[in-house]
Amino acid sequence: MSDETSERRVRRAIGLMSGTSMDGVDVALVETDGEAIVRPGLTAFTPYPNALRQLLRRANAVALELDDRTARPAPLAEAEAWVTQVQTAAVKAFASTFAEAPDVVGFHGQTVMHAPDRGMTIQLGDGAEMASGLGIPVVYDLRAADVAAGGEGAPLVPVFHRALALQAGLEMPAAVLNIGGVANVTYVGADGELIAFDTGPGNALIDDLMEARTGAPMDEGGERAAAGTVDRAIVDAYLADPYFERSAPKSLDRGHFNRSLTDPLSLEDASATLVAVTAETIARGLKQLPAYPKRLVLGGGGLKNPVMMQALEAATGLEPESADAFGWSAAFLEAQAFAYLAVRALDERAITFPGTTGVAQPLTGGRIARP
Repeated sequence: MSDETSERRVRRAIGLMSGTSMDGVDVALVETDGEAIVRPGLTAFTPYPNALRQLLRRANAVALELDDRTARPAPLAEAEAWVTQVQTAAVKAFASTFAEAPDVVGFHGQTVMHAPDRGMTIQLGDGAEMASGLGIPVVYDLRAADVAAGGEGAPLVPVFHRALALQAGLEMPAAVLNIGGVANVTYVGADGELIAFDTGPGNALIDDLMEARTGAPMDEGGERAAAGTVDRAIVDAYLADPYFERSAPKSLDRGHFNRSLTDPLSLEDASATLVAVTAETIARGLKQLPAYPKRLVLGGGGLKNPVMMQALEAATGLEPESADAFGWSAAFLEAQAFAYLAVRALDERAITFPGTTGVAQPLTGGRIARP
């Protein structure tokens, strides 16, 4: 397929994203040519059963010790089968009202380990099984090729962020920030330059804190953090991590940072302290960019925490703007991105770049499973 022909072809793609919060799967429909045309459609969320969330946490602990990314010792095999089953069912339910079947599914899978310095990244999900169950092509295992070529394998969404920013006519340079379990930023320069990296912890430490102490999956509305006081010494201890001195591109595993630093604190003070860590590490990240962004557009679960939004504005000097304000979807931005990336992968276009993952040259990725 020529570039000219593939640029004109608009496909209906479904993207799936189950992030490091491990709370469920986001599903999103996008009509796109994989370049400048992006028409977001319907979205949905399917929560994971609590038993699956607990199984994934056990799988994460086991995966950290692996040196073969294809190995599936217990409980990884069970978790992979369950993730595939839940997400396949989610797509079937989502697409059941469509007049015509989608052209492709972008299946990120569930990350249980990401260690590019060891050449390792593991996303649980059987793309061939999903393609068979759905009867349509599935693009999956999107990080592996980049890591194998010496890249960080993350973030993957910057090329999608750039398409949205250009389509919206944002004043450049601009930054698109996702605060999921890990926070990552995309910088789009005035000339379209792309730089991206993980800035540090997002919601993961706070979510883990809440689950460990209360059984709740998150600090709903930032209520605990709002009642707490930041412990400056503990914030500084997190900021002393060598990761923050590394130049971009760089990426993090969900478990890189140790929540136990906050063990001596009350729940409220620990929550407030971890919010400060997220905000200040994002601010540090923005200062590493070639030019300070004029706009800061946000997606991800962190938007739901008003305490984090206040801390972020204070730390960065920028007013965080929800992706919703631009007709995007703050909650489903990453799922939409994997729909977009699936179309690019079908056309063998690059999904990772030197400025986003550190790979030597633009590189396509993803395995394609056909029914």
